[in-house]
Amino acid sequence: MIDQFDLTPKDSSIETLGRKPDWLKVQLPANKAYKELKTLITEHKLNTVCESAACPNRGECWSSSTATFMILGNVCTRSCGFCNVSTGRPTELDLDEPYRVAEAVSKLNLRYAVITSVNRDELADGGASVWAETIKQVRQQSPHTKIEVLIPDFCSNWDALSTVLDAQPDILNHNTETVPRLYRLVRPQGKYERTLELLRRAKARGFKTKSGLMMGLGETDDEVRQVMHDLQATGCDILTLGQYMQPTANHLPVKRWVHPDIFKQLHEDGMAMGFKNVFAGPLVRSSYHAEEQGRLLLNR
Repeated sequence: MIDQFDLTPKDSSIETLGRKPDWLKVQLPANKAYKELKTLITEHKLNTVCESAACPNRGECWSSSTATFMILGNVCTRSCGFCNVSTGRPTELDLDEPYRVAEAVSKLNLRYAVITSVNRDELADGGASVWAETIKQVRQQSPHTKIEVLIPDFCSNWDALSTVLDAQPDILNHNTETVPRLYRLVRPQGKYERTLELLRRAKARGFKTKSGLMMGLGETDDEVRQVMHDLQATGCDILTLGQYMQPTANHLPVKRWVHPDIFKQLHEDGMAMGFKNVFAGPLVRSSYHAEEQGRLLLNR
């Protein structure tokens, strides 16, 4: 039995960390579409997880007029060891935000919109009512747009989850983030079983579901495969696997650079398990190529 404070797996597959490999190097373009989207986000006083989480793909996504909108402000009540979003106690609730998000989606003429949020654990419903209103506003202003929501766990407030589901998003996404052994380090206010239960409940309501994990935090490949089995047992449709990259020196260090060949093997393993789609690669994120991910599922 591994001691509960021993967070380093005894596994020779964890490589000695060196400089960032070539397959993780990206550049931020500054073309017209990139600049226009950045201007639109600023003018509408919106937040994106692209910027707040320092996503390495934001240049590519913004250049194709794609962004993941982050609602409920930009201050999170949780302190996950991997996340670049500011932690603290939010001081306000912007009830006009749903309208502005929907207006931006409409102006961009998006066929597919991804919406996420910070955790607002100080609110009785975790912000579920704002989630529902945002979905409603997007439906009204841009009825052709498919909506994927990447939601928090609402601290097991299943009535709050129902509020979001009642608004009828097209895809329900909730990230698992890491393996159970590392939850206390990586996601201290989260619970692995709570994540699985949320996905089970959404699937029981008939929703298409999606989840994702980061790799490189100290997990083993076998631990990842076990999480994949657990997610598949909930009925999860889409899985994303990507490389964790340390945002700042104050965040958890990268334990290994996961080679693309490992991601390729995990993709094959996941498809054999029964996932509808598995997107695995060093730069894959929950919302990276989300339209491609979602439409492959919704068009089945």
